[in-house]
Amino acid sequence: MTTAAPDTNPVFLEVNLHAEENNIHHKTEEISTTDLLVRRGQAFKLTLKTATPYNLKVDTFNMVASTGNHPAEKDGTKACFGVPDKKQASPTAKAKWKVTVKEEASPLLVLSITVAANAPIGEYSLSATHKGQSKEIAKFVVLFNPWCPEDDVYMAEDDKREEYVLNEQGIIYRGSKDYIMPLKWNFGQFEEDMPKICLKMLNKSLFFIRNESLDVASRCSAAYVSRCISAMVNDADEMGVLQGRWGSPYTGGHRPTHWTGSHAILSKWYKTGKPVKYGQCWVFAAVMCSVMRLLGIPCRVVSNFVSAHDTDENLIIDEYYNEYGAQEHSPDSIWNFHVWVEGWMKRDDLGEDRQYDGWQVVDPTPQEMSDGIYCCGPASLKAIKTGNVHLKYDVPFVFAEVNADCVDWLVSSDGTKKRIVTDTKKVGQNISTKKVGVDERETLTGCYKHEEGSEKEREVFEYALTRDFSSVDEYEEEEEEEEEEEEEEEEEEEEEEDGGETAGGGEEGSGTVTPGDGGETGDAGDSTVNRCKLNLKFEEVTRLINGRDVRLRGILNSDSEVPRLLTLTIKVRGMLYNGHTVVTIQEEVRKLKLLPYKAQKIPIKIPFASYHPHMPECDNMKVTVIIIDELNPDEPYLAEDDLVLLDPPLGVIVSGAPQLYRPSRVQLIFKNPIQETLTECSVTLSGSGLLHDEFGFRVPDLKGNSRVRIQLSLYPYKVGAKTLMADFDCAQFKDIKGSTTFLVRR
Repeated sequence: MTTAAPDTNPVFLEVNLHAEENNIHHKTEEISTTDLLVRRGQAFKLTLKTATPYNLKVDTFNMVASTGNHPAEKDGTKACFGVPDKKQASPTAKAKWKVTVKEEASPLLVLSITVAANAPIGEYSLSATHKGQSKEIAKFVVLFNPWCPEDDVYMAEDDKREEYVLNEQGIIYRGSKDYIMPLKWNFGQFEEDMPKICLKMLNKSLFFIRNESLDVASRCSAAYVSRCISAMVNDADEMGVLQGRWGSPYTGGHRPTHWTGSHAILSKWYKTGKPVKYGQCWVFAAVMCSVMRLLGIPCRVVSNFVSAHDTDENLIIDEYYNEYGAQEHSPDSIWNFHVWVEGWMKRDDLGEDRQYDGWQVVDPTPQEMSDGIYCCGPASLKAIKTGNVHLKYDVPFVFAEVNADCVDWLVSSDGTKKRIVTDTKKVGQNISTKKVGVDERETLTGCYKHEEGSEKEREVFEYALTRDFSSVDEYEEEEEEEEEEEEEEEEEEEEEEDGGETAGGGEEGSGTVTPGDGGETGDAGDSTVNRCKLNLKFEEVTRLINGRDVRLRGILNSDSEVPRLLTLTIKVRGMLYNGHTVVTIQEEVRKLKLLPYKAQKIPIKIPFASYHPHMPECDNMKVTVIIIDELNPDEPYLAEDDLVLLDPPLGVIVSGAPQLYRPSRVQLIFKNPIQETLTECSVTLSGSGLLHDEFGFRVPDLKGNSRVRIQLSLYPYKVGAKTLMADFDCAQFKDIKGSTTFLVRR
């Protein structure tokens, strides 16, 4: 890009920023070939054409690069340099830029300017002084540089940089631990307006508003910048990008399941200045990933299944049940899944030994305040795995999300609480992200915690509770003493009442729950019988497809040596993924006799007609079975299974060999899987490099069991592998997704 000075007597006739050439070298050409975007720690080319001849033996070119409204060398927001190198930077200068002469041919001067590897990112102004005249000669954007070893975000492996910085497409995992569903996503970080959008986000944050100079200077730190972004993606404190909502109505906006990419959300916020409606955790995380990658911070989206929300930071999730087995309100909660991002960066703030560098959890979903603002992280993965919850930022909260213990309590009619069972393995399963270079799932659970049930995992958990390894043994001894005291008390009560205790103490796994080790009972009976364990596991009889009846079977068995008379209450609820009940779909009570050492099959059918009216407002179904043993009615058995239904397929086909700026034929195919006519139908398309914005249109009502084919054209504006996303929505089914990936050639 060449610019001419408008002055009648200019010192520089032309300034050439070589934007296209420089951007290619800085790997920003996908964003723009006209605006200069450079990375820290790397040189860029600049050509000046002076109004009069120069001689570097006597003439000088002194330059100043600055960012923010209050630039200062001591803050790193101002850098002074020149040729010949007679302009000395201040001794207190924090960020030192360099300049060398590449070509000297008066009146042309070709320079190579190297941005300091610790310079704050952001928009810069470059001014030059020559022969006593000063002039602003350029404006450009400086980004983090994962290719530079001196940069905070340096990542050595090229394939990882390709995935975590340059890849505009990705996969987000949702569903439940047993039904993990991939969702294709367009991150779109290299759309042309993304630098303006991302810099506006930084300049609108509370961190900037509270102390502008400190905020701009602190943008040299990837940890600081990521924390600002996590606050600005949500609107809980300021006019952030996304407004969260967990349940209908979604008035004035879209359901969170509508979205297929980040750019449409970010662009709408940038144009309107108002939060976009609506988002949930995976949308917040995806938008943040787009911003992080644009700014140059390697980033990936991570899904945690069976994710705990610990409100009081005691690393315990308490769940309460009344004497009839019904669950009561608790401030803590367990989500089917929760999604955040990880950013790759150094953590100078956590010690000189650098042991906490690397992946950091940053969560933009507004759940709890951190230092008075709704943001979370960055929290070092290494700190989480080692239980160092005293380190900043928000390590206790993330530790609990992946490794909290779950405690079930029995609440008596008089309000007293008794611990039933502690489950140490339930939370934090199948922690997932997209693999590098392929559309497959990678499991990260081992990066967050040691193997469940291992001594090391328990050791780290106790350390996280006590903050002191030396107190772990003491803590365990206290627990053992408490258990011994409880056993002695129970034995005394048995002798007094001639009763027995209900044993079992099994784990709560997928659809398998047995009662705990606590309950005392006033009923007389054979102690061997009362100590029996019941197990109930669920099996699919048919695939779980939205539009068909759901058929399951429960397999019930016990180790009792005598027959058991049982009452089963089977309840099916429509749920949100954050564990909140929307509606009870069906409920029934059955009685059966369970014979010794013999498995009993329990068929469960959920007719399509029963669940279908409710599913547009639900994320999944939960089957709960409460079992009452007539010999021990005060100790209910509980079993639960989360069911995630597969949507009917939406076909997306691109014909031929798509070319840049040439029409490409697209065909969408959808078959109505039910007899009912689908109404209020619409389709929305999106795709980075294919469509500058979302493109939506209405579709006529679709009769039962009929098929619709929609043909249209699109005009790709970028080359390379591109993904076209389609969303089909109607009154009966919500936001069915389809996609196709193809190569666009010149």
